[in-house]
Amino acid sequence: MNAAQPNLVMLRKLLIVAIAMFAFGYAMIPFYKKICEVTGINNLLQPDTLAEERPQIDTSRLLTAELDANTRGLPWQFKPLQSSVQMHPGELVEVMYEIKNNSNREITGQAIPSYAPQLVSQYLKKLECFCFSKQTLKPYEARQMPVQFLIESGFPADIKTISISYTFFELPGSGTALTDASGKTGKN
Repeated sequence: MNAAQPNLVMLRKLLIVAIAMFAFGYAMIPFYKKICEVTGINNLLQPDTLAEERPQIDTSRLLTAELDANTRGLPWQFKPLQSSVQMHPGELVEVMYEIKNNSNREITGQAIPSYAPQLVSQYLKKLECFCFSKQTLKPYEARQMPVQFLIESGFPADIKTISISYTFFELPGSGTALTDASGKTGKN
């Protein structure tokens, strides 16, 4: 047995593992989308899907969506620019939220949505939402962020009011070191 043979065996094993890892990573995208679809988590409409499906608007019904915004452990102000919106099931709606970092440090946060009644998550489809990604705000930065969504026309007719709430949480390790007026440096 020559000395290069164990190296070739190891190389083959490593290539098989690398190919398997790539295939697994590639297969995770449709698998993840299917899990989200089945569980109703992060229901996201793609612009091309919306154009193809053309959701039917049920003009015979009117829903009221009450909007809420909260923060947990963040020195941020966070609020919807309107407290509620009226819409028909199947109608695409856009609402705006405003957020401001009231601290002297850069902070990264992530918004987590919640809905009431709980079955709203099965019928809510979002086209755009700040909750899809983390948000980093510089010291004292303020911004407005849109949410585009619709409630599918199959939504139960006996429910007239829904609540859509977002809560921002600080992501661990998001603070940056700053120098204060006394010249002291510290991690915020």
